[in-house]
Amino acid sequence: MASELEMGKCPPQNAGNATEVQNTPPNTHILGSVNTQTVGLFNSPSNACCFCWCCCCSCSCLTVRSAKEERNLMTISENEEDVDTNQMPQLTLEEVHTWGESFERLIKSAQGRVHFRQFLKTEFSEENLMFWLACEDLNKETNKTMVEQTVKQIYEDYVSVLSPKEVSLDSHAREVINRNMLEPSSCTFDEAQQQIYKLMQRDSYPRYMNSSMYADLIQSLEVNES
Repeated sequence: MASELEMGKCPPQNAGNATEVQNTPPNTHILGSVNTQTVGLFNSPSNACCFCWCCCCSCSCLTVRSAKEERNLMTISENEEDVDTNQMPQLTLEEVHTWGESFERLIKSAQGRVHFRQFLKTEFSEENLMFWLACEDLNKETNKTMVEQTVKQIYEDYVSVLSPKEVSLDSHAREVINRNMLEPSSCTFDEAQQQIYKLMQRDSYPRYMNSSMYADLIQSLEVNES
């Protein structure tokens, strides 16, 4: 992204008295090997947008969001974390068996996503499903302002190399995202979303189908229905 967007430059601070002794930061030898884009990210405000490396007060990303906007930015993945399965239709043995027919069947089931997410937590790859669900939520958004804000949030949460929830994307997918970020839209992460879908379908889904977690769920439903 650094090749497409120049890093913002903050105005120099007052140098003060020329005779004043200047302290050298203890990690100067480390920062010397870090590129300017990364340094900009460390120096940027915590609420700065994903592609603004400066700390200028005029940046639109520093606009204070209302409580309503903050609530609207909560993704499907975050909402589903607090879903009460008791409020869903009763899970049946038949439905659970359909999850074994295809990954699409599993991920389209609300209860399927809840159980699959619990499994992904054990593999420390929960962020893949969270990212996919956040993109699904973005695809349904029609308000331009909310689309732009949600795109920035998804980038910060799942694409930024500084995020603890960063998903694994190849260089091509990242290049596409970086180009799309210049004009954010509901399609910004389409290619990346498809890539993560295939990753879960190829790797996580077969392991879930063969897991004790899935087997125990089937067994418990068989006992309840017998």
